[in-house]
Amino acid sequence: MFEQFEASFRSDTPMNEKARTSSDDRYVSEVVQRFGGQSFNGGLYRVLGASDVRTWNHAMEAAFPEFKGRVHCFAFDWLGRVFALDGQRLVGYEPAVVMFEPGSGQALEIPCDLRSFHDEELCNYADAALADDFYKRWLQIGGGRPSFRQCVGYKRPLFLGGSDTVENLELIDLDVYWTISAQLISKLRGAAVGSKVNIFGGRMQ
Repeated sequence: MFEQFEASFRSDTPMNEKARTSSDDRYVSEVVQRFGGQSFNGGLYRVLGASDVRTWNHAMEAAFPEFKGRVHCFAFDWLGRVFALDGQRLVGYEPAVVMFEPGSGQALEIPCDLRSFHDEELCNYADAALADDFYKRWLQIGGGRPSFRQCVGYKRPLFLGGSDTVENLELIDLDVYWTISAQLISKLRGAAVGSKVNIFGGRMQ
């Protein structure tokens, strides 16, 4: 398992033995123990450290309550999109991957289990899975490579009418980006089309 992934993805960071300890989330323990705390291909893809898994599980359940009790996070990409296993959806006999998007406010089902996601989806369809070409355009205009705790987020989210262009991107702390995005996603859930959101005042108009 993960042989193709290791052949195609180069680690940017020294192995962090503390981050690579086995997670108490048995669904993702194997990938975290092998790659936890590492960034790959210039910040394109990053695997969560063992101590971060539970924190991100709770964060995704708060942003997407329909997934409560089902989420097992294991990684995120340069756009801050979080990858997890969905304990209630199977590919064969294994939990399937779901991607949580802070920019669009959507949870997208990926028809892969943990192994096929790393050894097939990421290796053969990097652009579809990780927006690899979009990342290259960001770097070409002088955008910075995100550190492990950063991402490149949308200044104006797509679900609030932002454009899906490099001009609408900025380097931002990953936790901050998800905190803001989760609040916006929550406020807009069930709101009428065209509703205005005041995230700081806590009101919708």
